[in-house]
Amino acid sequence: MVSYMAKPKVYITRELPERGLNIIKKNFEAEVWPEYAPPPKKVIVEKVRNVDGLVSLLSDKIDSEVFNAAPRLKIVSQLAVGFDNIDIPEATKRGIYVTNTPEVLTDTTADFAWALLMAVARRVVEADRYVRTGQWKVSWHPSMLQGRDVYGATIGIVGAGRIGYAMAKRATGFNMKILFYDVIPRPEIEKDFGAKKVDLDTLFKESDFVSIHVPLMKETHHLVNKERLALMKKTAYLINNARGPVVDEKALYEALKERRIAGAGLDVFEQEPTQVDNPLLKLDNVVVAPHISSASYETRSRMSEMVAENLVAFFEGKKPPNLVNPDVMKVRPLAKQP
Repeated sequence: MVSYMAKPKVYITRELPERGLNIIKKNFEAEVWPEYAPPPKKVIVEKVRNVDGLVSLLSDKIDSEVFNAAPRLKIVSQLAVGFDNIDIPEATKRGIYVTNTPEVLTDTTADFAWALLMAVARRVVEADRYVRTGQWKVSWHPSMLQGRDVYGATIGIVGAGRIGYAMAKRATGFNMKILFYDVIPRPEIEKDFGAKKVDLDTLFKESDFVSIHVPLMKETHHLVNKERLALMKKTAYLINNARGPVVDEKALYEALKERRIAGAGLDVFEQEPTQVDNPLLKLDNVVVAPHISSASYETRSRMSEMVAENLVAFFEGKKPPNLVNPDVMKVRPLAKQP
């Protein structure tokens, strides 16, 4: 437990689940942005002027402008696995620790990717709408809302880290052939599930379902582009609940509209929130969600606890459990913070 004459000040850019928020309020002088929508950048810049710690979300851009306004800032504790919204090199140079909340959301996120896969393959959303809008006029017909089998199909997993591994585990229950692509050797997924490592083009050519699980970085921006979509079977589906910019949405729209691929399940978009006039939303062979893959009660509560644990550890002079920029310790060695 952090104990000080004067508690460190922390600004939190959104209301967190109680389990973590209570820990932060107990140990720190905390201010929470009260609205559901994220604070404007200018608000964050203003609020960090006199804080020691910042709790951020993926939708918060934490860059030099924020750091310049925050001479006391020592740690950014992010409620997310990803941290592409934070300028990590700049934070490290300034001696600002950055932490995230990994692993805890692996199974929850894989569950949702699987839900998207099943929903688009078996046309669940279309069927729901079909019933609700009074289109169901005939009790049964052989061609009514036919979908595609998942059992026994081939799944291609792009990015075989924790979530990709969890997807492969689920695929074994459906007796699927598992292909994967990763720039890092992943012998565990081969050993545990009989998955086969292939090059990216082969994966797109041979898979019935392509499921994306890579982080967003320069190398993965528009990894799924017009050329790779053209490799897919007309009966194949794309699933993405990693990061929106990994997929070229314009190319995906054209492929879906022209039925060059069968469908897509998307929890993420190039711009979030996506606009209601996004042409992808007009297509009936797309299942969409508003970036909720980790949105289970237990997972979000545990994520908030991890945010608090990272903060408490740092201010007690301990290495935060989920430090993403360990080189920062050379710039600001660990010590109990005044």
